[in-house]
Amino acid sequence: MRFASTTSRNSRKLNSFRHGDAETRRTVTRIAVVCLTPLLFFCISFARTRAVSAPQTKPTSAQTASPLDAVLSQMDAAAAQFRSAEADFTWDQYQKVVNETDTQKGKIYFRRSNKGETQMAMEIQSPDRKYVVFMNGKMSMYQPKIEQVNEYDTGKNRAEMESFLLLGFGGRGHDLQQQFEVNFAGNETVDGVKTAKLELSPKSPKVKNMFDKIVIWVDAGRGVSLKQQLFEPSGDYRIAHYMNIKLNSKISDDVFKLHTSGKVKTVKGS
Repeated sequence: MRFASTTSRNSRKLNSFRHGDAETRRTVTRIAVVCLTPLLFFCISFARTRAVSAPQTKPTSAQTASPLDAVLSQMDAAAAQFRSAEADFTWDQYQKVVNETDTQKGKIYFRRSNKGETQMAMEIQSPDRKYVVFMNGKMSMYQPKIEQVNEYDTGKNRAEMESFLLLGFGGRGHDLQQQFEVNFAGNETVDGVKTAKLELSPKSPKVKNMFDKIVIWVDAGRGVSLKQQLFEPSGDYRIAHYMNIKLNSKISDDVFKLHTSGKVKTVKGS
């Protein structure tokens, strides 16, 4: 797999796996970074309709609100209505030192449980098929090609991980300003949709060591992030592109289960 250097840097942000081959450890760590780090701050799949009566902490009229505040307030209103989201995705990881791009494609699902927990399921369809589920503070990845399941328990980091998911799927727009310096960078068209382009600079040194700048493109009409670009200090970057987004539709419980063969091997992370 390419991008060993990027994976090595990011793997220091997570606990290492004690068992399994090096290629599997890199794969699992990389997926954990994608799914359970600041990327999910920005996959902002909220409700299609605005909650007009929802409480607002900022003025939202065209006469008083700045363009940034208007976008964040619209996200605030939509957050109260969020129940679920699903989308097709393309993830492009560019490595500057070798001038190469690695691409993964698949489908991702999010839902909020009756207990308020945000859950995630993902099917990576290419280049190699993999299945990932995040529930109850644990991430599990099944690789049919090698008949192996890798598990990572977030442990004491569970609340932090789940807060990442909540900020990404069902969180309030103004909450972004607690973690980032947020700037409005104008409007751009993505997939034929007018979006608000927001530039975010992490306040936390830990996050800034991973991504020194993040750009997101938000469909303000739905409060949905269609695209994110995360820049690393090395000059590497990753682009996440979400398409065919469906919000608040019923997602089968079956989606959030790993369907493995009887001979699968389970490897637990420390």
